[in-house]
Amino acid sequence: MKGKFKIIINIVLILAILIGIGAVSIAEVYKNVGSYKEKLIRLHVIANSDTKEDQDIKLQIRDKIIEEMTPKFQESESIDETEMILKENMDLIQNIAEKELHKIGKDYGVKVYFGDYDFPTKSYGKFTLPAGNYRALKIVLGEGVGENWWCVMFPPLCFLDLDNNVESSHSEENMEKVLSENEYNMINNEEKEENEENEGDTPVRLKFKVVEVIEKNKTKLANLFNGGI
Repeated sequence: MKGKFKIIINIVLILAILIGIGAVSIAEVYKNVGSYKEKLIRLHVIANSDTKEDQDIKLQIRDKIIEEMTPKFQESESIDETEMILKENMDLIQNIAEKELHKIGKDYGVKVYFGDYDFPTKSYGKFTLPAGNYRALKIVLGEGVGENWWCVMFPPLCFLDLDNNVESSHSEENMEKVLSENEYNMINNEEKEENEENEGDTPVRLKFKVVEVIEKNKTKLANLFNGGI
């Protein structure tokens, strides 16, 4: 019963927010969430722990993988081609990470996965991606309980700048190649800020947050309405 009550409260809160900031604009964001996952592949590196040493190792492994794999991914012109390259090189990626860990003197393992994973709202350079289920290469170091690092593998933003200072013209060009104009404008922070300033629109970050809440609760909401909770 407590579970039902909590979900009902969530429904009320979501409805209140939708009324307050515009259900139409939220619907537009929600509609686009599904399209991003069909056009993007993300890289997700999860550290062994949150100690400074393990966090530094995470970045070192990230750098090595990107350095070694850049020649294979730079020429990819489609998401299907990138996915094929990934699947063909899973063992190689794991070997790169394991060799680097051995060089560092760490004996904890590495697990490499490719699949669909849930992500919260995240920013990378000038782009903010809404929460949702995305295709991703996931690299888990050791226990995999530390802070993670992520970027976009396709289009190839990861390979532009390892310090997370994504070179503007190339990142924009790569994103524009695979996204519609509406999708691109939705995640472009500079474009969003300009539109919100000029039109008095609701901040897209808030819209993304509402979508994130809906995504997290949609299964429970469906169960509630079907009498399953």
